[in-house]
Amino acid sequence: MRSQENGPIKIDGIDKMILNAFMENANIPVSQLAKDLGISNTAVHQRIKKLETSGVIDSTKVIVNPTVLGYSTMSFVGVFMNKPSSYKLVLNSLEEIPEVIEAHFTTGNYGIFLKILCRDNLHLMNVLNQKIQQIEGVTRTETIISLEQPIVRQIKL
Repeated sequence: MRSQENGPIKIDGIDKMILNAFMENANIPVSQLAKDLGISNTAVHQRIKKLETSGVIDSTKVIVNPTVLGYSTMSFVGVFMNKPSSYKLVLNSLEEIPEVIEAHFTTGNYGIFLKILCRDNLHLMNVLNQKIQQIEGVTRTETIISLEQPIVRQIKL
């Protein structure tokens, strides 16, 4: 493997199998991986450590099902700004809004494209009207409500 400063990281077939197994089930025991791959537990541990150190494995985390907690309205919001130099100030304010779960600096019509998670449409309207549209530098927003998320995945290796 190479460091990111030198370009893309090189991984071999075993690394890919480890990564694909972890993306499917991050709780898979190392002993099971070692058995499936026909290598020792130590070799699997060493490869995982190298993948973490190189930045290929960014983190392991629990994914909470927001619907079970009452958050059923997913939306995407394009944010228009009065000038491009407002970006950092607007972004700092957006970071303070817990319902904003992703923000992307984009090309095209929007300066910033957001992914927002709310309990319902009324909650979304409140976030838009009382929070996002009140940020200095934001001139308007354009909202798309997601009806379903039929594909959720990471890149396959």
